[in-house]
Amino acid sequence: MHRAVRGTVPTSTGALRLIRCALAIGLALLFGMVFAPPVAAVPSPGEGSPSLLGNDVSWPQCNKPLPRGAAFAIVGVNNGRANATNPCLAEQLKWANAIDANGDRAENPTAQPTVALYVNTANPGLAGSWWPTSNDYPAAKPVHNPYGDCTRNSHDDPEVSEACSYMYGYAKAYDDAYLRGISKPSEYVWWLDVETGNSWSGNRNWNRAVLEGMTDFFHGIGADVGIYSSGYQWGQIVGTVSSSSSLYTLPSWLAGASTATGAKAICSQAPLTAGGKVALTQFVSGEFDYNHSCI
Repeated sequence: MHRAVRGTVPTSTGALRLIRCALAIGLALLFGMVFAPPVAAVPSPGEGSPSLLGNDVSWPQCNKPLPRGAAFAIVGVNNGRANATNPCLAEQLKWANAIDANGDRAENPTAQPTVALYVNTANPGLAGSWWPTSNDYPAAKPVHNPYGDCTRNSHDDPEVSEACSYMYGYAKAYDDAYLRGISKPSEYVWWLDVETGNSWSGNRNWNRAVLEGMTDFFHGIGADVGIYSSGYQWGQIVGTVSSSSSLYTLPSWLAGASTATGAKAICSQAPLTAGGKVALTQFVSGEFDYNHSCI
């Protein structure tokens, strides 16, 4: 907010007061006594060289300038929900691929892939627009389900269970890979965005099964997978994961820092799953999300 200067111009004291007033205003402007609010800046070299930082972008950045100088990029595939497509996905992938247009990784000295993807996740149960009733996805293509058969209940209604939650996650991952415009989906790292802002069941086992279904699909096509969340949100949605889960060894991308220094510091925090490690941390500066590589 700009500070307004209020007052009246004297009309009867002569030219001397007018000159003094003009001089005072001029000196104030010259020496910076009239202040404007600070402009949000990108991370400074003192906190961490921007060339060593990546950015993640998605639908909130549609039709807006995209970050400059990113070492790597993580592009959101969805439009804020697990069953929708980012309308600017093609444009943002083009921006991301231009980071390493020569294929020599000269702009990316980190161990992160120059372009990765992230997808929204959820478990809406029967409140969603679609819920599975079998182990087939797509139609007539059976999926191995570690939780048994996804079926209808005795009233022939869809049933919410670990088996059907697994199939929901598997189906959303299939759609992300093949229906949203991603070329060569097996060549990307896919980060699962797990946040309380999306719809989740109160049953953590069902939520875990959704993420396992997604993970198993992506692993099945030869892609790597990681988990994005904060420790608090992960605890609310999923909680502790056993070593038998396909989530157990996945790398973590931790949210919650506000500066590059803070992001570097939380690399030492516990990963979201005990068998994984923290690979990335995120902070916000200005209008953009920045990511620090911990590996």
